[in-house]
Amino acid sequence: MPLSPAKGRKVLQKYVAIYAAHLINEGQSIQALELYTMYGAPASQQNFNIYKRILTDIVSMSGLNTTKAYKVWSSLRNMMYSLYLELSQNSDSNDSTRKEYHTYLLISHYYATRAAVQTDLSLNTMAAKLSVSLLRHTDIVPADKAFYEAGLLCKSVGWEAMAFVFTNHLLDIAEAIEDGTLDSLDHSDFQATDIPFEIPLPEHLFLSPGELEQQKEWVLEVSMNQNVEQVLPKDERGVYEASLVNYQNGQASVPCLITGYPVLKNQMPFNQPGIGANKEDWNKLFMASKVSHSPEIQDVLQFVCQWGQVTSDVSYSL
Repeated sequence: MPLSPAKGRKVLQKYVAIYAAHLINEGQSIQALELYTMYGAPASQQNFNIYKRILTDIVSMSGLNTTKAYKVWSSLRNMMYSLYLELSQNSDSNDSTRKEYHTYLLISHYYATRAAVQTDLSLNTMAAKLSVSLLRHTDIVPADKAFYEAGLLCKSVGWEAMAFVFTNHLLDIAEAIEDGTLDSLDHSDFQATDIPFEIPLPEHLFLSPGELEQQKEWVLEVSMNQNVEQVLPKDERGVYEASLVNYQNGQASVPCLITGYPVLKNQMPFNQPGIGANKEDWNKLFMASKVSHSPEIQDVLQFVCQWGQVTSDVSYSL
């Protein structure tokens, strides 16, 4: 007797989950992601651990801070978006699960967007801002990796003060990993920011000993020159410029879908409540797509339009 379409899908998803779990255990989480990209990822509670593991494994991997990794990041983003939408439309899903998948969506979207903007040198500051915004999620993204990448990209655009703060903290985290405890980790540079203090201790250091030594030498050199102040820049609110929360009044801003930075004014007219983008960043990305014709940048713009519930032919915004 043939199975009904609904039962057939359930049987298929059961075996997809079994195979995905096997791939994850074999260290092949990208292949598990490809499996769900091919067959779909239902928002079934029994699969949530698999989805979370796929995300946490991929954000922990090396070699994905490049444009070539765009397909991986966009596939992860699309899967998390599909799951978040399904959870948002399901009255049986609880708020904490929806919030969790919204966070996963933001993280994967930031990584995908960073990979896309790295196709265009004129967008280096966007790549740096996205790396800085990911520090907000070091309770999920390995902290040493996140601070290393943020420091690296801040250096590349000449933001030496931020690079110094982040790289110095990377060295503190590396020492904590070596000691096996975060108890003595100094968070004083991140007071009144939304960079979390309560983070898991990474099992292994992301950097090789040689790479870590290079970071130590750079911090020592900057310290000796005494040209850089160890302080994070503030914006018009008088708070750390990348913080979504204004700790002076408790007011929270939505993150820009282009950079992850707070949307304070001049935002894009999206129809979806609770999301936003700074017009200046949107316009810069839009113009870059017209000049470079980068398929990755065009895909990001289309995705943001989809998320924001605006037509995909939206253009330069005044």
